[in-house]
Amino acid sequence: MKRLAVVLFGIMISGGPPLGALGALFGALHAQEAERFTGIDVFGLEYAADPQISPDGSHVVYVRTSMDIMEDRKRSELWIIGSDGSDHRRLAEGSSPRWSPAGDKLGYVSDGQILVRWMDTGETATLTQLLESPSGIRWSPDGARIAFNMHVPSTPPSLVSALKPPEGANWAAPPIMEDRFKNRQDGVGYLDFGFDHLFVMSVEGGTPTQITSGDFHHSSPAAWTADGEHLVFSANRNPDWEYDFRNSELYVVSIVGREIETLTERSGPDRTPVVSPDGRQVAYVGYDDRIRTYQVTRLYVMNRDGSDQREVPVELDRSLSAPVWAPDGSGIYLQYDDEGNSKIAFVTLTGELEILAHNVGGTSYGRPYGGGSFSVANDGRFAFNETRPEYPGDVAVGGRSGSTRRITRLNDDLLATKRLGEVEEIWWTSSFDDRPIQGWIVRPPEFDPSRRYPLILEIHGGPITNYGDRFSAEMQLLASADYVVLYANPRGSTSYGEEFGDLLYRNYPGNDYDDLMSGVDAVIDLGYVDEDNLFVTGGSAGGIMSAWIIGKTDRFRAAAPQKPVVNWYSKVLTADNWYGYYDTRYEGVPWENPENYLKFSPISLVGNVTTPTLLITGEEDLRTPLSETYQFFHALKLLKVETAVVRLPGASHDISRRPSQLVAKIANIVAWFDRFKTTSITS
Repeated sequence: MKRLAVVLFGIMISGGPPLGALGALFGALHAQEAERFTGIDVFGLEYAADPQISPDGSHVVYVRTSMDIMEDRKRSELWIIGSDGSDHRRLAEGSSPRWSPAGDKLGYVSDGQILVRWMDTGETATLTQLLESPSGIRWSPDGARIAFNMHVPSTPPSLVSALKPPEGANWAAPPIMEDRFKNRQDGVGYLDFGFDHLFVMSVEGGTPTQITSGDFHHSSPAAWTADGEHLVFSANRNPDWEYDFRNSELYVVSIVGREIETLTERSGPDRTPVVSPDGRQVAYVGYDDRIRTYQVTRLYVMNRDGSDQREVPVELDRSLSAPVWAPDGSGIYLQYDDEGNSKIAFVTLTGELEILAHNVGGTSYGRPYGGGSFSVANDGRFAFNETRPEYPGDVAVGGRSGSTRRITRLNDDLLATKRLGEVEEIWWTSSFDDRPIQGWIVRPPEFDPSRRYPLILEIHGGPITNYGDRFSAEMQLLASADYVVLYANPRGSTSYGEEFGDLLYRNYPGNDYDDLMSGVDAVIDLGYVDEDNLFVTGGSAGGIMSAWIIGKTDRFRAAAPQKPVVNWYSKVLTADNWYGYYDTRYEGVPWENPENYLKFSPISLVGNVTTPTLLITGEEDLRTPLSETYQFFHALKLLKVETAVVRLPGASHDISRRPSQLVAKIANIVAWFDRFKTTSITS
């Protein structure tokens, strides 16, 4: 029925048949041939997130995300399914499900409150009356208490007392004074004044107790010690924490006395602590910060009191994340990305690694980014969300045997009626230094290798991230418009080791340009791409590289940089993460090294641009502010290069947050590229 509603909505908005003709359509739906994936189909997509397996391994509760076509937003509900795939049903509206240690209760968040459900009866209680939204809920070992994180507001700074308006007067809002190092966040706006702290409350209800204090943020979930008397957490409580923002340490706090003890002390992040089942050890991830663009995150173990800190000697040049102790304490489950594919592995304390699952992810439904998560039962079975290019995240289960099984098929009703573009892996060598570069080709449905198709080079953001063999609505929409699509992981991408990921240190944009141009040549050599019809697009870092490319070559017939940075001087002084580039990306601060900041800015090459260019950015984007887009647009206007801007009202940096804006973005890109194609598909 969901797919039918989407089809009918598509007919109505496209001026389709009147209601009287819909009866014939109902009967024809099952008989019709499969159609290409279109923009309206995005509203029919669903994906599974945050799968939580019960302690006995018998059930999985997960967050089922669908698209509300009337509200144009994602909708999240909690669903439960047996680990054997049986008894699949809805539980409640909410997110962040967490089983109690005994598996008899489920804690979750709904409408900004913490709720508990008794699994045997279905009775549900709202435990809190919070004025701020909770996060990071964690059960105590005895199941009697829940720890969580929450913002604690503080009074904003002020130089003067505001005048009090006369009763009934309509005055402007009083001025707001700002003195914080970080004061805005993309997708949120101006941050509320105050700090995040840890709280503990009884499962029987009552008033939560604030456990941490001080003018520091405690935003990461805490881990209970085995005796239930302390919380281990990651935070940055250093005196110069605002400027030393890449750093964090592990701490332990007493629930009763609230004394805080520092467990780690080094330059670099220490995070995600997990306490061993016997309570004697703490595992965590981090690295020694050498002030670089990219550094691999490693796995560490220490004694509960912070002594004997040591790296687990895993012979794997990949960033490790999400550690979970095995129930018997024999090792640690963890997650990592390898060559664009996310995996779950088990590591012994001596460093022996065993891969347990591949294809983790599917929550980034727009573009083929990583992500996803897993959880582990008391018997070692685990649940995770699985994706392939053919489907977004589904729930899957596995065990130490290494075999996994997908137990949901959330999109079979929709995608069974759609012809998707086939995705194929491709490798080539960079013209710069012969490094191997990985990418993927998406071919149009009904692909004919005897024809010559236009090619779209689609470039990922970050750039310290990766694309992979995962579902992507955007790539499928581009392919459905009869374009061959190439997406890739040039140098600077993650999942290929520290040295590869750090190649853009003080050289970005740099030779990632050569990697991508070599990829375009490699696809042309396959014989089915029209090299007179090449196009380029990408978002964020992909928008930067798109703008950079057209300043260095005129081989592309049109370009569509999405949410680009074109001027690093202005970017690093205006964006919400303005402070994150000095020294780690470029040497020094802009006013001390303006030539270098300009050297790597696409605006420095704008005088070379002759390519028709469409720029797309959200009006409320704080990560790559709209002013960056308009700098490039105005320069192209002065140069009389054909150009336009598409602004997305209300959109932040995450354009895909609202489904209609994802669809509109791709529709505008396709229309722009179609406008400048020399011919249609040729034989």
